[in-house]
Amino acid sequence: MIIDVLTIFPEMFAPFIGLSIVGRAVEAGLVDVRLHHLLDAVEGRERIDDTPYGGGPGMVMRIEPIASVLDRILADIPDRASRALVLTSPAGVPFKHASAKRFAALDRLIVICGRYEGIDQRLAALYPIEEVSLGDFVLTGGEIPALAILDATARLVPGVIEAASLEQESFTASSLDHPVYTRPARFRGVEVPEVLLSGDHQRIAAWRREESRRRTAERRPDL
Repeated sequence: MIIDVLTIFPEMFAPFIGLSIVGRAVEAGLVDVRLHHLLDAVEGRERIDDTPYGGGPGMVMRIEPIASVLDRILADIPDRASRALVLTSPAGVPFKHASAKRFAALDRLIVICGRYEGIDQRLAALYPIEEVSLGDFVLTGGEIPALAILDATARLVPGVIEAASLEQESFTASSLDHPVYTRPARFRGVEVPEVLLSGDHQRIAAWRREESRRRTAERRPDL
């Protein structure tokens, strides 16, 4: 799949794209991340932002540079290709595992990094934009949420991670994952649960299901 990122800080993404699982996915040709510097769409001393109509504090990202880059990207996408246009915004709907799963099935994902007081609302009137938020807090810009969306989506692209690993993790079955342990069996007086050392796979599976249920009920009863 191809993931396009529209940002005024492309340098924030370069190290991430070359590291870890996302880096391996890019190197293997499973994911193609394309960074688009929005400042390249303005000329001379032209600004990427301006004061809001109606007055008030802060600045608003202008629509013209973003539309210019979007038009160029969309013109190169075949009509039959599946796509989504995502804007990172604290006013958006919560980004969830289901969102990442849906995005990972697309041919093209376009992520626009919001900033300042937001982007001129006419962007949503002209393009099928989905506004997405990481949670009920405000960041200085949309690059960090974009990185989170990129990571959560890329790891679900077929071939990036072993399929069996994706089947046993938080949110896959509308629940949280069970606790995990590794060597040593005892550390500072705290021992690994006996059942995990028993070799009884049926008991282990039952313990993991129960721990997953308990943890979900305690921490995320909304799931």
